[in-house]
Amino acid sequence: MKKRFEIIEKDGLMEGTRIIVDTETGVQYLMAHWTNIGGITVLVDKDGKPLLDPRYAK
Repeated sequence: MKKRFEIIEKDGLMEGTRIIVDTETGVQYLMAHWTNIGGITVLVDKDGKPLLDPRYAK
């Protein structure tokens, strides 16, 4: 079974940021994490539309 989400870029091991792509829609997300807290948000272009990874965008 294919994984739904793929990490395409990361900064830091225990703390930092990651860019994650939804392999079904191509939408990219930014995940920030520090020890036991963190958050995730969709990445958008200048017009407020979700950034899409061209490998997965439909």
